[in-house]
Amino acid sequence: MATPRPKPKKYQRKLAMRKPCVHGEPGLELRPYQILLRPLVTEKGTHQSTRYNAYAFQVANVATKPQIKTAVEELFNVRVEAVRTLNRKGKKRRFQQSMGQLPSWKKAIVTLHADDKIEFF
Repeated sequence: MATPRPKPKKYQRKLAMRKPCVHGEPGLELRPYQILLRPLVTEKGTHQSTRYNAYAFQVANVATKPQIKTAVEELFNVRVEAVRTLNRKGKKRRFQQSMGQLPSWKKAIVTLHADDKIEFF
């Protein structure tokens, strides 16, 4: 069996300078009111809440599905069955002579247990 080709000196120096990656605690510690930013009260959201018992929220961009689930359960005292998330891209807007872009945001659709309900009004 042939021996492997030796690596170039420049590549060996690069590998020697590279430091190992050290991971800390995963994720951020966010409070429930920092995770759920606001409820999205729209026609589609109202239809989903009456028909499918699902409610839409604007959430923090770094929030995960388990964090969203615990935040809704804590703030509204309900049982959450499922969480669906989607990242919304910011729309392009005109600011005077130049084009700009609104910030991107994250939306979460939370499905509740059949016996639970959230009242926004």
